[in-house]
Amino acid sequence: GQSNMDVGGNGGGLIVNNKQRAMLPNKSRGEFVRNQRKDSEGFSESPDLEFEYADTDKWSAELSELYSYTEGPEFLLNRKCFEEEFRIHVSDDKWTELDVSQHRAHAMRLLDGLEVITREKRLKVARAILYMAQGTFAECSSEAEVQHWMRYNIFLLLDVGTFTALVELLNMEVDNSAACSSAVRKPAISLADSTDLRVLLNIMYLMVETIQQEDPADSPEWRATRETFKTELGSPLYNNEPISVMLFGMVTKFCSGHAPHFPMKKVLLLLWKSILFTLGGFEQLQNIKVRKREQLRLPPLPEDSIRVIRSMRAASPPASASDLIEQQQKRARREHKSLTKQDNLDAFNEKDPYKSDDPREDEDDNDDNDNSMEVEPFPMERDEVMPPPIPHPPSERVNFPKGLPWAPKVREKDIEHFLESSRSKFIGYTLGNDTDTVVGLPRPIHESIRTLKQVLCSSQHGEEDVELCSTELLYQGILPSLPQYMIALLKILLAAAPTSKAKTDSINILADVLPEEMPTTVLQSMKLGVDVNRHKEIIVKAISAILLLLLKHFKLNHIYQFEYMAQHLVFANCIPLILKFFNQNIMSYITAKNSISVLDFPYCVVHDLPELTAESLEAGDINQFCWRNLFSCINLLRILNKLTKWKHSRTMMLVVFKSAPILKRALKVKQAMMQLYVLKLLKVQTKYLGRQWRKSNMKTMSAIYQKVRHRLNDDWAYGNDLDARPWDFQAEECALRANIERFNSRRYDNNQSNPDFLPVDNCLQSVLGQRVDLPEDFQMNYDLWLEREVFSKPISWEELLQ
Repeated sequence: GQSNMDVGGNGGGLIVNNKQRAMLPNKSRGEFVRNQRKDSEGFSESPDLEFEYADTDKWSAELSELYSYTEGPEFLLNRKCFEEEFRIHVSDDKWTELDVSQHRAHAMRLLDGLEVITREKRLKVARAILYMAQGTFAECSSEAEVQHWMRYNIFLLLDVGTFTALVELLNMEVDNSAACSSAVRKPAISLADSTDLRVLLNIMYLMVETIQQEDPADSPEWRATRETFKTELGSPLYNNEPISVMLFGMVTKFCSGHAPHFPMKKVLLLLWKSILFTLGGFEQLQNIKVRKREQLRLPPLPEDSIRVIRSMRAASPPASASDLIEQQQKRARREHKSLTKQDNLDAFNEKDPYKSDDPREDEDDNDDNDNSMEVEPFPMERDEVMPPPIPHPPSERVNFPKGLPWAPKVREKDIEHFLESSRSKFIGYTLGNDTDTVVGLPRPIHESIRTLKQVLCSSQHGEEDVELCSTELLYQGILPSLPQYMIALLKILLAAAPTSKAKTDSINILADVLPEEMPTTVLQSMKLGVDVNRHKEIIVKAISAILLLLLKHFKLNHIYQFEYMAQHLVFANCIPLILKFFNQNIMSYITAKNSISVLDFPYCVVHDLPELTAESLEAGDINQFCWRNLFSCINLLRILNKLTKWKHSRTMMLVVFKSAPILKRALKVKQAMMQLYVLKLLKVQTKYLGRQWRKSNMKTMSAIYQKVRHRLNDDWAYGNDLDARPWDFQAEECALRANIERFNSRRYDNNQSNPDFLPVDNCLQSVLGQRVDLPEDFQMNYDLWLEREVFSKPISWEELLQ
């Protein structure tokens, strides 16, 4: 997979000769000129990526990623199994021509067939059900028609109780010790070893993925069915645990080496979609956050973070070292250009740094007929060549949004620290956690406190009220084995990362993609190579989405649930793992073309497939970038942010592992959301990187100022943080761990082994009515005790009774 990652050395840009350039339309030619000029001036040559972040990719893409290309022949096998059953029990009519009662009768007939003892017959019936879930595609003429019949058939299958039967069969296959021991002994595991599991997981995934897709045209019955299924999926109805807990168990069993034949990609995809469906996606998270703040009577959020990020524009990343050297050589030859030196950042107030200085670029921009800004470049470096500003007519100027994108915030702790340092400086005493007393402080300090409190990030700690929502039920289910689940997910993520080297002791994640017979021709080898790389990319996508969703939902449900999961991710080396993932040519990863669109479902079942050639496989698709890979990168950056935010020990891990150059290279991807999370990670460690790093990375510093939320009193660029003393790092993690263990013991330990957490009986009658067995030595010395503790002590009974 590594060889495919270094596709060209121009960061994903196209090499276009003069003849090809002449064939470009005007708009493309204008973009080509701009990109070539940016190359010559040391800017990144990569284009803006028109990517919209969402919970998932479009439905057809999510369906196609369930199947590996090696599984292609099984589509016809599923159809054959269905048609044999259909002809025996119904007629030679088409499925699409029958009425609802006939559809329901045959679905129930197939469901009964799942209960037969013979494994071969059971698999045949399961394949027939899978063909139904795939939309009875042989009778459809378009992809839209396939998707229509998929929805109809899947709601029908759910209505007759198919999903419950599938869960029981899946449990039976997971516990099949004969299959596990056979797979362990095999030297090479292939697609054939996981046939039964793959068929069951395919049906379950299609059902979850299809039912969670909301359509305005859905009938009220379908909407009610969706809500019921969502509740059941997140409740301990299947095997006395949520379905996600059972799937987590499959992941750990696979990683332990006891079940190497498990089709892990399908398990992870089903796990991701089950969590997404039962807990909710990013829009639902925002709605839950707003609702909880209203319940706690907290002020509303200053902005919707999803909308703010979507409205942000990408910025041109800093030039690489080689670009800068080339740039300096070209400058030496440009003696006719004047040089201006930037003494400080305020010098840019005299000139708009976001406006192009080259009138030819404006001419090219006019070809686009677009009033929006295409690129929002970083401010230029210190000592950079700056031609004299060229005046532009008002009509040609671009209208830039005024102000910063985020409202500033401040924590209660920051206000306390500011007040304590002010009191110590001006009065000579401190008051501890008092944030209200400002007696004796100068008036500017009063105004500062007032300003800080206006943007205080309010929180409230009330009585613990455990709401048995889907998130709480899931946490209770995975709590006993959560550390093992996190280690297992990270093991698979490591095996799927493109930067990982093949090791003999690493787990084999290709069991559900390798065919029984290895390829014999170059074309077959190329196709399998694409399939393997695509398989790994989909696994990374699923794991990154699972981890991020769980972290966000646990944080919203209870902060210690989030901290427990986050701490075990840190203990399992999640931080260096993600940094290792990004230590590659990230532009090549994001623009990788590991897909064969004509083999994707449902296209491949309704069209005659063209003959594949080596040239068509090399060409790949025409997309500007790979959606799943960009989605994965953003998710991993968000996870890294969540693990390190406000944790000085973990921030120092970023510094120790030399993450700054790795993250800075990731800025080459011109996508606003990805750049934002990279800049956040750079911001938290800037003060530890030294003056020289800051001096030579002023573009990055300026970008952080523009894009990332400001924390008042946070001297992130130059200050020395008193909380970041290295000898406190271990104590910080240990204190957090102790708090988490107390929380889990108090709330979830049914044994109540710790007497400190036992409930206290405050009723006088019940306490006095209890029989207490006194020790023998106390009974022997009872007279002495009475004399010392009762008779010799004066008691004011009147006061006691009052």
